[in-house]
Order: sequence, then structure tokens, then C-alpha cells
Amino acid sequence: MASAKYYGTGRRKKSIARVYLTPGTGKITINKRDIDDYFGLETLKVIVRQPLVATETDGKFDILVNVKGGGYTGQAGAIRHGVARALLEADAEYRPVLKAAGYLTRDPRMKERKKYGLKAARRAPQFSKR
Repeated sequence: MASAKYYGTGRRKKSIARVYLTPGTGKITINKRDIDDYFGLETLKVIVRQPLVATETDGKFDILVNVKGGGYTGQAGAIRHGVARALLEADAEYRPVLKAAGYLTRDPRMKERKKYGLKAARRAPQFSKR
């Protein structure tokens, strides 16, 4: 049998992450680059690893990620969501831990659309008495 490969799709804001988990040593590759090269901030690296730490599987899976859209923070959140979903596919017993931590919930907050007559979503033109 070929080595097991678990898949999870994660989304946040405009970012979409396709996450593949394979049993391994804990190497995380994002868009063909190492996690340390891809994310400059340490907090973003921590966010990506949160589901692994919660389920005590840090270092047991190699993670391959294809992520597109949005900014770095949104992408990190999308990867976290995808990793959590892939872990669930690997072992359904992780569900209570991941759900309690809130890693399985899709963050519904999106950018609000711009409205006509305004400069942005809610920003009105500057008021002048004369």
C-alpha cells in the first residue's frame, strides 16, 4: 500500500489553502518553500502549527501546502484550518480537541463591500459646512 496521504481545504478571508498530510518528520512546505522562508513572523508559524500541538502530533506528519489569495495572516489562518481538517481525516478521535480549540470553525469574517456614495465600506466623504 502507498503511504497514507490526508487532505484538507482551509479558508480564511480571501485565502484558500490546500493541505496534504503524510506521515513523516514534521517538515512543513508552503508553495514549494520552507515555512521559515515563507513566513517572516514567528507568530504566523505558531498559528500554522497550533492544530498539531493541540493533538500532540507535532513532528509526526510532513505537511505540503498550496495556498493562494489574501495576505500572510489570512493565509496562515487558512493553513491552520486546512491542517485541522486533514488531521480529522487522519484520525477522527482528534475531533473533540480540535473543535474545543476552535480550529475546525471556518472564520466567517470577510471584507465588507464598498457602497456607492461612500469612499469605502463605511467611510463617508468629509463633511464641510460650506
